[in-house]
Amino acid sequence: MIDAFFIIGGIQPRVRVLDERPVRCPNCGLHQASTRRVDHYLSLFFIPLIRIRKGEPFLACDQCGQTGPEGYPNASRPTPVPQQHCRSCDRKLPPDYEFCPYCGRRL
Repeated sequence: MIDAFFIIGGIQPRVRVLDERPVRCPNCGLHQASTRRVDHYLSLFFIPLIRIRKGEPFLACDQCGQTGPEGYPNASRPTPVPQQHCRSCDRKLPPDYEFCPYCGRRL
């Protein structure tokens, strides 16, 4: 009787998202891009065990699929929109409102 022993192993890539906060994509202009990195792992039975190569960070857009180096030109975080308050009911409103939708008063 012959005993057989098989080991299934190899090197597989794994994409890591480095920053969960989206940035503006230079290609499509939407805030759908994030910084990612592709690391390569030694795997045994399709389970990644040891990282053998650390990849370079890059910017990838979920919407248009465009990729580029980290710090891709014109990639920026969304700027916070300034808000105003209603003087009558003291609720937060976008800056372009002229009337409060809650109390009806002019801003």
